[in-house]
Amino acid sequence: MAKFIFVTGGVVSSLGKGIASAAIGALLEARGLRVTIQKLDPYINVDPGTLSPFQHGEVFVTDDGAETDLDLGHYERFTSSRASQANNYTTGKIYYSVITKERRGDYLGDTVQVVPHITDEIKNAIKSVSNDYDIVIVEIGGTIGDIESLPFLEAIRQFRYDAGRNNVVYIHLTLIPYIATAGELKSKPTQHSVKELREIGIQPDILLCRTDRLLPPDVKKKIALHCNLDIDSVITAKDVDTIYEVPLVLRREGLDDLIAKKLLLDAKEPELRTWADVVKRVKEPEDRVSVAIVGKYVGLKDAYKSLIEALIHGGIANNVGVDIHWIDAEEIEKQGPERHLLDVDSILVPGGFGQRGIEGKIDAIRFARVKQVPFLGICLGMQCAVIEFARNICGLKDANSTEFDENTAYPVIYLMSEWYDYRTKTMQKRNLASDKGASMRLGAYPCVLKEGSHAYGAYGVSEISERHRHRYEFNNAFKEILSKNGLKISGTSPDGELVEIIEIEKHPWFLGCQFHPEFKSRPLEPHPIFKSFIAAAYREKMLFTNTATQKTVNSGGGCKSP
Repeated sequence: MAKFIFVTGGVVSSLGKGIASAAIGALLEARGLRVTIQKLDPYINVDPGTLSPFQHGEVFVTDDGAETDLDLGHYERFTSSRASQANNYTTGKIYYSVITKERRGDYLGDTVQVVPHITDEIKNAIKSVSNDYDIVIVEIGGTIGDIESLPFLEAIRQFRYDAGRNNVVYIHLTLIPYIATAGELKSKPTQHSVKELREIGIQPDILLCRTDRLLPPDVKKKIALHCNLDIDSVITAKDVDTIYEVPLVLRREGLDDLIAKKLLLDAKEPELRTWADVVKRVKEPEDRVSVAIVGKYVGLKDAYKSLIEALIHGGIANNVGVDIHWIDAEEIEKQGPERHLLDVDSILVPGGFGQRGIEGKIDAIRFARVKQVPFLGICLGMQCAVIEFARNICGLKDANSTEFDENTAYPVIYLMSEWYDYRTKTMQKRNLASDKGASMRLGAYPCVLKEGSHAYGAYGVSEISERHRHRYEFNNAFKEILSKNGLKISGTSPDGELVEIIEIEKHPWFLGCQFHPEFKSRPLEPHPIFKSFIAAAYREKMLFTNTATQKTVNSGGGCKSP
């Protein structure tokens, strides 16, 4: 039988429950335990798929096509387990299931209530991920005191009685602010948060205290006294330079030993040398490269959370730090690419939806192609690269996606339900078994790579599987003219029907992929595309630096040959 760890948060939001849960998972996995992590979100949306990135950050996609909370990305990056739709439940999803059962008559005429029907549904959701795992970590979204979290908290309160005292641990993450004017750490917010949790019926077993400094013994003792805890159950969750240091910090505080003791776990000592090496590479890289991200959600970095981490992983693989330059695509539309992109080592255009900023992205891609700057286009970024190439190399002046112009004469990107006959200039409907109209292609799909391409060189294998989240596709009616002019199609679906990767041959490194490689990148296993992309950026940077140095030497400048 699995054992369960429930992680709650208090005082303020955005304290890092997701990172804390993921780091705990990493520690327990390093002790030889099989771990999975689940997120229970209190909002009423069925899933975050329709939420604005400015409100909720990125939508993380699992292999089975679930659109989930971004914290599932942290869970996958810190542990070896792979999430599914069962790893993320919302209030909306829970209520939708209960109402469906009520309409079907499953409750045999009972009055359907929060207790027991909603709470039982939540407990069943928790149990649904427990098969084949030693530990199930469950993060409760929101903050203690939020009215919408109450059914989840009641459910996990009941869970200890169902599973047994030695099979459940409650961990509460709180804030210990430092008041500079008083020169003191203040524990009162934590005391009030724990008091509110206890009023609900949950006594936390462990407190994770988020601070900017180590908690001195007297502060820990005070917190333990007022929160009804042993002093060794008060853990300092100190701010760190990189999130990948969190498992090491929590290990030094003895958190995994404490969990093992409370859950009566017979587990080996953790092996964390690989994590220590990751942290060293992030904090002490041999050099640095810059990447310009030309996007439309740059006002909220969480909208590109997995992308940021994947770039860091690419840096880890090459032992270089990655400096990200955030560039609003609309600013490029107004001011041109030269003002923003002249001094960067590489350019990346990420995924997105809608027309805003599209021409700015296309201008940035043209700059990368003409100036021979390493380029990576992801999903919409790949589609924009195809549009740019069709317009400026193939002479298809008005080439576009039907997402942005339904009446374009050259729809090089189109909906799956449509097929453009380039010979008769007509749009036809397709009758494919896989055709789902305007619905998105979600989840993992296989892709076959062409030997001799950047993609094949990066992966080192001929067939891969990657995760998708998009509606529009490359239009095969234009494959011949694009290929003839130098656009290499280096990755397709096994039947050749769907174009997954494009490259430009006469370029140091130019690749666009229809899928989202960032979803599968890990600090311990950097994704091949990001590893190759950052390597190309660093290679071009060094080539430019060496060329500039040689020119200085040849012109009699300050440098001298040895």
